[in-house]
Amino acid sequence: VKFVVAKKADSLYPVVSRASIVAKVTRDQALRDWVLDETAENMHRNFGSGYPGDPETKAWLEHHKHSVFGFPTLVRFSWGTCTPYFKDVEVLWESDKTDEDGSANKTGKRQLKLSSVGFTGLKRKTEEIESSGKGCCKFFQARKLEQLSHF
Repeated sequence: VKFVVAKKADSLYPVVSRASIVAKVTRDQALRDWVLDETAENMHRNFGSGYPGDPETKAWLEHHKHSVFGFPTLVRFSWGTCTPYFKDVEVLWESDKTDEDGSANKTGKRQLKLSSVGFTGLKRKTEEIESSGKGCCKFFQARKLEQLSHF
């Protein structure tokens, strides 16, 4: 068996072009028949082609993002198109604990920031936190979330 690896192979080799069309048709059919796990009343299926430049795809992602839970299970969090939607999501809160160096403001509290990759004090750079979400994307790891199949 001989294999050829080439950029834009679907435009160079007819068999690859055919396989690409079959894959896209199969994907489109699977998406059309997809049973969404979520039961949100305002969830719609007009998600476009799924390509990053597709206005329908962008609108669907924007409409269905959730700052804590991310996207519906249909969306792969590792998909590069998802990254910008949570890059700047931050939550600020006060903590009763002092910094590791013992410092705190005059009330004995410090303000912390929850960013897309972990917890930080406002003066320190973002740090990764250990996650219980084994094998999950960074969104789940940073929030110590795991998918459960049974309660």
